[in-house]
Amino acid sequence: MTANLDALIPREDFEIKDNNQTPSQSLPAIQVRDLESGSFLYQTLRKPDFQRETSEWTPEKVCDLIQSFLDGDLIPAVIFWNSGGYNFVIDGAHRLSAIIAWVTDDYGDGVISQSFFEYSISLEQAEIADKTRRLIKKKFGTYNDHKYAITNQDKVTSEMLERAKKLATLTIQLQWVRGDSSKAEASFFKINEQASPINDTEKKLLKSRKKPNSIAARAIIRSGTGHKYWSKFTNERQTEIENLAKDINDLLFTPKLETPIKTLDVPLAGKGYSTQTLSLILDLINITNDIKSDIDLIDDLDGTETINYLKKTKKRLNRITGTHASSLGLHPAIYFYSTTGRYQVTAFYTILYIMQGLETKPEALNKFIEVRSNFEDFLMSYKSIVNQTNTKFGSGLKSYRKLSNLFLHIITQLQNGKTENEILLSFQRNQDFDYINPEKIDYDEYLRKDFSTETKSGIFLLSALKNPIKCSICNSLIHKNSITVDHIKRKEDGGLGIIDNGQLAHPYCNTTFKN
Repeated sequence: MTANLDALIPREDFEIKDNNQTPSQSLPAIQVRDLESGSFLYQTLRKPDFQRETSEWTPEKVCDLIQSFLDGDLIPAVIFWNSGGYNFVIDGAHRLSAIIAWVTDDYGDGVISQSFFEYSISLEQAEIADKTRRLIKKKFGTYNDHKYAITNQDKVTSEMLERAKKLATLTIQLQWVRGDSSKAEASFFKINEQASPINDTEKKLLKSRKKPNSIAARAIIRSGTGHKYWSKFTNERQTEIENLAKDINDLLFTPKLETPIKTLDVPLAGKGYSTQTLSLILDLINITNDIKSDIDLIDDLDGTETINYLKKTKKRLNRITGTHASSLGLHPAIYFYSTTGRYQVTAFYTILYIMQGLETKPEALNKFIEVRSNFEDFLMSYKSIVNQTNTKFGSGLKSYRKLSNLFLHIITQLQNGKTENEILLSFQRNQDFDYINPEKIDYDEYLRKDFSTETKSGIFLLSALKNPIKCSICNSLIHKNSITVDHIKRKEDGGLGIIDNGQLAHPYCNTTFKN
């Protein structure tokens, strides 16, 4: 669980501020008072618009950095680049933001963050911010505590007073990048790839930040709030992007995932607040829009393509979850979570890909519905096949096509009337699936007295899935997000809206398959 400090240093476009000039005199260091929200220096701080979110540090790491600063320990220099009157943080945004958070008492839920996220901060973000604040208060106190100590020396501990006195001389060392915006951008990627390697998906997102898939992903991650990478578009298109992004975020991450799992009402895409979430969303955009490579994409100058991508992604997700008439209401606990409740991103990409393929074939969806219950029973009995595919080929984008072939093979076998044992035998006879060992479990049993979080989740899921609520039409599991009430006797045939004439059903089963 990490603290979101992304609001504390605003973003700015490099290019529009590039004047190819470097100040003749560059500050060698900054003091803590320079980071107060009203200071001249703080008002000039900016992050490059391609900078990763400042949201990768745990409360403990934020606390340790601040304590190291207060103790006078050596902290690596922060690297700046000056242009257009702004001081861009090329490296050290987390370090600097942690100290700003302490100075402003904003760990993701304060005045600056509330405004930045348009007063729509998630409960999880607020909880982590509060945890960080309480940890800091307990260990060494707030910035305001130290300011109070200076003016009320007889009312505080000697330890607090000693630290408060040192604050006047403590500094954060600075280094400066010389040159234009291209030199500064190159420096950013070189520094970050050496110090904290950027994974391939994230690097793609950063370097293609003006392309529609990247803008769409950035909008979804914060539900249409935060830094507006789409701010150059017209107001109408900005609003449409934000509304679509919020809808998609809700489809993916509502309800919130709590661990250990104690309910079958789990979200479609796992945790909405983790270091992997942005990569998942970018992959989602690319899969649902059939994007093979960013090289072929052009920058979105007016928002048209970004909106098109968001609409297509929402349409694809509506097929899987939600109450839209097209929704199959696939239960995440069956399709996207392991035996122990761990989220399986490969399975998520796989189902996206399979559903897109089924939509292109006449009657393919209805034929899937006919065997859906048996397919879900098979997945529940042999959840280990997902992890075995990951082990063989790698996870996520590396293996979802392989897993898709496996799932489609199982579906086809069921449609051809094959039994469970016959399907298991078919794995051995097909060299594409001979790596599958259905009897192998996908988690380790440890000799311990206490239950781990995953074991607790596994115990709940095993029990809850024995007698779940099912669709009255297809006999498959129903998720909280995809419940409709169906007339047993249709309204057209005189059926009334009374309890005895109602049954629970998936939206698609209710509106299409049944008819």
